[in-house]
Amino acid sequence: MNTIQHYLNGALTEGQSGRFATVYNPATGEQSAQVALASADETRQAIGIADEAFKRWSRVTPLRRARILFRFKALVEEHADELARLISSEHGKVFSDAKGELTRGLEVVEFACGIPHLQKGEHSMNVGTGVDSYSLMQPVGVCAGISPFNFPAMVPMWMFPIALACGNTFIMKPSEKDPSTPMRLAELLTEAGLPEGVFNVVNGDKESVDVLLTDERVQAVSFVGSTPIAEYIYATASQHGKRVQALGGAKNHMVIMPDADLDQAVDALMGAAYGSAGERCMAISVAVPVGEETANRLREKLVEKLGTLRVGPGLVDGPDNDMGPLITADHLDKVRDYIGVGVEEGAELVVDGREAQLEGTGQGYFIGGTLFDHVKPGMRIHSEEIFGPVLAISRAESFDDAVAMINDHEFGNGTAIFTRDGDAARQYCEQIQVGMVGVNVPIPVPMAFHSFGGWKRSLFGPLHMHGSDGVRFYTRMKTITQRWPSGIREETNSFTMPTH
Repeated sequence: MNTIQHYLNGALTEGQSGRFATVYNPATGEQSAQVALASADETRQAIGIADEAFKRWSRVTPLRRARILFRFKALVEEHADELARLISSEHGKVFSDAKGELTRGLEVVEFACGIPHLQKGEHSMNVGTGVDSYSLMQPVGVCAGISPFNFPAMVPMWMFPIALACGNTFIMKPSEKDPSTPMRLAELLTEAGLPEGVFNVVNGDKESVDVLLTDERVQAVSFVGSTPIAEYIYATASQHGKRVQALGGAKNHMVIMPDADLDQAVDALMGAAYGSAGERCMAISVAVPVGEETANRLREKLVEKLGTLRVGPGLVDGPDNDMGPLITADHLDKVRDYIGVGVEEGAELVVDGREAQLEGTGQGYFIGGTLFDHVKPGMRIHSEEIFGPVLAISRAESFDDAVAMINDHEFGNGTAIFTRDGDAARQYCEQIQVGMVGVNVPIPVPMAFHSFGGWKRSLFGPLHMHGSDGVRFYTRMKTITQRWPSGIREETNSFTMPTH
């Protein structure tokens, strides 16, 4: 049995706790590995390693840090197929989607490579007579990242590249469901020239997480996952004096106006709702057609498209499937239960993914795409994040009704509107109480040089991920006010080109 260990001080390190979690191949339902779960003492050891490494790494010039990240980017590109296969084999998403995840992660690495510019402070001359002021953006220290199972490469790469570029050291705690990709990224960082102890991977569960949240040597914690855990992460780490960014759950709505290109909207909605088996925090899980005619036509086209949805393993010979399996048997049961809840609450089950005839899926954790209609606010399948391939149609009589429906929801992560009307789109962007908005774009994930984050109970903490907010999160400002007395000036000539 393959055992996935930890990565400390630039090398694989065998776990000592004697505790393990099972890693499955969701396409087959078979165990593929076991992962060591770190004890509290092992986690403290990792923090100590990172704390010691910070003393050296924080003094490395930004340009040298950036050059290591440039080499890391090249290595990830070189090993992209290998990494995508790792993602697919442990998460289940199709190969092309896994490659896309790597691309979105690499965009943040590219952004972090510009850290010599991004970490510049401000300067003012003569704030007083002969007095100047300037600011420094300095690293905070040891940082920790706790990532979810649905993006084992992209979400960690939303965190650690900026943290490392800013001069911090980092401890990654991946999901125990698919830990191999972060481990491989750690090896590539070492190969790129990152010094020992600067980036460490601790595989673990709540015992390890609680140490990261409470140990005084950890200065910043970044988390992506469900809202209940995000609330716990934020409350616990904040109480222990840490800066925290904790991204929680979502229930993302897509409004389809009567004037929208319906074929374009349906194609976009299919990918946004059923891609990666709906296991995306930015997945569209509620379609909001405005007007009865729009709703009826949308439903008809979605049913037709669902009839052609290819569901199967993520790694196949030939063209990719459209949708792979769910991550675990327990999660499959959860999604099935939600479909049952929707029926009990009175929603119309138009297409039942539980009854889909799926060939070649064996004992894997597969389910077909599911479609509900006449879903009302207040129903659990409208209120709660299902995190599976279940799309609800919630009909709205007017634009204002659609906006009110979304603004009344407890989550405010992402949303989209499809329309040809620029005025409607502009009003929507202005009025909607959601952190990320797409106009004729179904999954409005910002590019790396902008910041990612929702509103309301989708984000805890004031700063979003990557972009300028990411740099602010992983640095703290120091402002210096200085005055120099007049003195003897020495004049010497130097004709040597300065180098770093």
